[in-house]
Amino acid sequence: MLALRAERAFDGERSIAGPVTVVTEGGKIKAVEHGHPDVPGAEVVDLGTATVLPGLVDTHVHLCGDGGLGALDRLPSFTPEHLDSVIEESLDLHLRAGVTTVRDLGDRAWAVTDQRDRFRQRVLASGPPITSPRGHCWSMGGEATGDEELRRAVRERAERGVDIVKIMASGGFATPGTVVDDCQFTEHDLRVVVEEAHSLGLPVTAHAHSLAAVRHAVTAGVDGIEHCTCLAGGAMVLPADLMDALAEADIAVCHTLGSTSEPPPHIQEAFDRMGMSLAAKIDAVGRMHDHGVRAVSGTDGGIAPGKGHGITAHALGNMIEAGLPNSVVLASATSQAARACGVSKGVLKPGWDADVIAVQGNPMRDITALHHVTTVVIGGQIATTVLPTDRRE
Repeated sequence: MLALRAERAFDGERSIAGPVTVVTEGGKIKAVEHGHPDVPGAEVVDLGTATVLPGLVDTHVHLCGDGGLGALDRLPSFTPEHLDSVIEESLDLHLRAGVTTVRDLGDRAWAVTDQRDRFRQRVLASGPPITSPRGHCWSMGGEATGDEELRRAVRERAERGVDIVKIMASGGFATPGTVVDDCQFTEHDLRVVVEEAHSLGLPVTAHAHSLAAVRHAVTAGVDGIEHCTCLAGGAMVLPADLMDALAEADIAVCHTLGSTSEPPPHIQEAFDRMGMSLAAKIDAVGRMHDHGVRAVSGTDGGIAPGKGHGITAHALGNMIEAGLPNSVVLASATSQAARACGVSKGVLKPGWDADVIAVQGNPMRDITALHHVTTVVIGGQIATTVLPTDRRE
């Protein structure tokens, strides 16, 4: 049993005025108490002036990616041992940033999917994303075309025990030669994948940069959309009817925000050509929120310089810039992200998984407090205590 004493808490949905004590037992939250009561038999950890909140969830990462130039294109050259090393380093960076659950949305040769049970964090995985021949991220091994191949691809993932099916509805910036502002699959293709996956009890999320691909994904009935940049005619276009449709269908949108540096020159050139910028993305986040679209936090960590692992605090800072309330932003990386992933995490309430972090400061007032993670608890066990010299931002 563990008793975490802190000055205040965010329980995944709202702020709790302190002082507060979070009690864990058997890997679950046992109680969230006001004040610092005695808890017989518990190991007491006094976190001082810190804020406790649920462990963060990053709903979109690529653990095989090392964050270098051409990270995803280089995956076929990695040995299994090299892949294992990159995955472990990636998870360590997430851990130090307070991320206790990650959803990998594209690995190479099932490198993440087949090892999920051996990691400290909860790791969810899609396996290689389904893509068109020589389509976005084709080198991961998920090429398929036509109804039967698409159904077979979904069944293979179900047999592998994936947690979600990912399909590349449009091209992507990280794969040269793909058409980012157009579709890789028809609406019919997407519907085939969604129907097959849903019949097997699996949700589907669609990578979609183009406006047409986003529309196809919504109509096909996907459960989530990654990026959702809605590119058309050299600009980001957000029709009101589409935003309303996203909200009405309660589709979880991951904007894949967060960066620690400017993108590589060839990516920036593509951004400029397509009319995509950080400012435009931030504006889109605010507009979608105003239309009731449900946002979940994910970073696309590992794909390129500036897009490394453990940058959730940066992504949440971008959401604050979009004008979203702090409570909504924090929920996007806790309760809402956990809901999108289908896991009993992201909330500090009795019976939920005891993944808890402590940060210096009050993220309900200043989101940059999330850059100062001090303690990470996974399943009621202290996983790491982060010293100032350990932080990697």
